[in-house]
Amino acid sequence: MANETHDDFFDTLPVFLEFEGVADVGNYKPLPDDWVLATADIVGSTKAIEAGRYKAVNMAGASVISALLNALGKRNYPFVFGGDGAVVALPESAASIAREALAAVQSWVRDDLQLNLRAALVPMRDIRKEGYDVRVARFKASPDVSYAMFAGGGASWAEAQMKAGKYAIEPAPSGTRPDLTGLSCRWNPIEARNGEIVSIIAVPGTSGASTQFQELVTRIIAVAAEQSRGAHPLPAEGPPIVFNTKGIDSEARATAPAGKLFSRKLAILAQIILVVVLDKLGLTAGGFNPKTYKVEVTQNSDFRKFDDGLKMTIDIDAERLRRIEMLLEDASTAGISRYGLHRQESALITCFVPTHRAHDHIHFIDGAAGGYAMAASNLKAKLS
Repeated sequence: MANETHDDFFDTLPVFLEFEGVADVGNYKPLPDDWVLATADIVGSTKAIEAGRYKAVNMAGASVISALLNALGKRNYPFVFGGDGAVVALPESAASIAREALAAVQSWVRDDLQLNLRAALVPMRDIRKEGYDVRVARFKASPDVSYAMFAGGGASWAEAQMKAGKYAIEPAPSGTRPDLTGLSCRWNPIEARNGEIVSIIAVPGTSGASTQFQELVTRIIAVAAEQSRGAHPLPAEGPPIVFNTKGIDSEARATAPAGKLFSRKLAILAQIILVVVLDKLGLTAGGFNPKTYKVEVTQNSDFRKFDDGLKMTIDIDAERLRRIEMLLEDASTAGISRYGLHRQESALITCFVPTHRAHDHIHFIDGAAGGYAMAASNLKAKLS
């Protein structure tokens, strides 16, 4: 059982540099017993996405991470972005602050995005009593950013308990606002260059050894790795900076103080114009270099992850996608894995950028037409 009880658990984990390491159980360490999982997702996200509200759904999912990390004043707690929600692991000592932050973000999502966010705090002790575990690994995506990988089934169990109404957190009163400093969605959707943007979820099946599922994960990653840069959906030089006002309203609603929505919109617009001009002229300002920043956006993105199963949003050609689907279908038939898959023409970026002058800004990648939420819906449909 876990014996680490310190708040810097994630910082103490060894890092692995090649994504194939997600299939290596030796890279994972058990979460301390005196920790909790904060989990949240959007109720009815599939319908919201079908109504064209995929940006709002992604913004709501990322807001959970932003609200918790801002409230706790540090960014080294393990988290996973799931498209329409998130999971964040926290020490019990932070539970009271986390509860307030989750209640506030529920209120904000309801008031400003007109969506219903459910949330829960699930103790690790209860997860282990039920025979599940949460083991965490640390993948170094870039020199400045590491992402957590979760295994052991505990995060999935916690999510199921939340959906059943257990460990629930009630939303704060209307008008309560979380601290969402740094949350933004200024990028245009990124069009596929290799073929299609495909969001894939593959989780262990009901039969077969765990080693068989690990082998499946390794083989899928290997096929994707044949594509340039592992089928990364963002260009190596970073996404193009263009004049785009579509995300201003959502970002302003997330970050504006009460009564300051219009002035916040003007400030964001001014920032967008400045960055576009700097990029076009090849200039820098205040230590901000647009070309360097764009490269870091690509390097710091979470287009592939492990959260009790493999999750990838990749830009891949038809032949390699066919081979991945064959691997998934064969594994499904054998009971080794269950999977869901969703195709779309572009990828979406939602960002958490506390300061543009630092290099550890993080960027959440999902399919721009439903991504992980639709892949999860596809998986559920197969089960039923």
